[in-house]
Amino acid sequence: MSGALASRTEQLTLFGVFPIKNVNVTEVAEPVVIPCGTPFGIKLMTEGVLVVELTGFDTGDGIISPAREAGIDEGDVIVSISGKPVSGNKDVSRIIEESGGKTLGVELIRSGEHRVVFLKPSKAASDDSYRAGMWVRDSSAGIGTVTFYDPSTGIFAGLGHPVCDTDTGEMLTMSCGEAADVYISGVKKSTAGAPGELIGMFTSDKASGSLLVNSECGVYGKMGSSPTLKSAVPVAMRQEVQTGAAEIYATISGCEPECYSVEIEKIDMGNSTDCRNMVIHVTDERLLDKAGGIVQGMSGSPIIQNGKLVGAVTHVLVRDPTRGYGIFADTMLECAKSAAG
Repeated sequence: MSGALASRTEQLTLFGVFPIKNVNVTEVAEPVVIPCGTPFGIKLMTEGVLVVELTGFDTGDGIISPAREAGIDEGDVIVSISGKPVSGNKDVSRIIEESGGKTLGVELIRSGEHRVVFLKPSKAASDDSYRAGMWVRDSSAGIGTVTFYDPSTGIFAGLGHPVCDTDTGEMLTMSCGEAADVYISGVKKSTAGAPGELIGMFTSDKASGSLLVNSECGVYGKMGSSPTLKSAVPVAMRQEVQTGAAEIYATISGCEPECYSVEIEKIDMGNSTDCRNMVIHVTDERLLDKAGGIVQGMSGSPIIQNGKLVGAVTHVLVRDPTRGYGIFADTMLECAKSAAG
């Protein structure tokens, strides 16, 4: 929520003495959002299917993998086979079985580029079915944390990093998605070299919101109802973020967030789309005692400093889970505006 406050004319001068020209200056109100820290469930359907593993099978004449021979790689997104769009695992299995071993044109996306390869399925000796020698995935589900809600657009922001495939690490290309209510029943404590995780459950089969965007800077969507847990706060520009004391809102039990003390140790003003703009250190003994620091599922926890939203937790440092990375809040706000259209 922001808007112009007032306009005025200012004179530019050289060395503070020689007038150059007059310019119009417009004051703009600070954008304001509602910080959350509440857990939410993520249900995401991919665009096409993601190749997560290439495998071999016995044809009776030896072990082969038609997908590998065709030049298909793990991490590729298959969008159509023989001109037929595929949106799920069943589509792929059906088309391959119906091929009767004939060569199929496979349209896929790799590193953002469309390309076509040619796949010749073979019959497996074990059951006489035609196979391609690959495992694919068409959906993902998990738990994250809502960073903020923008009352001016109705958009919520979460995670601060993309939803990626657990096997390939590739960002999932989303066709549609849902947000769901979750309850955190426990936490697996982090230790050095072994990050912990929130343990939770979806509390309803019904969606509590819709996901619109899965991006490098998080997930964005529309909530079914606006949160009323906290008052709105200004969003800090990255130049306002300082090293020193701060707080995060996180939920490690139930569904209500609590405030925990942290320290911002390092700030990186580099790539604006990076989700590792700052290093935070958990100093709150309660969070250290309960969770060992940062755990998976806390991604998106809002970071508050000097009464402003300055960022969100994105990653835990594996070697030292009392520390983690955070993304600038102004980056997430820009992504939220783009999601609103």
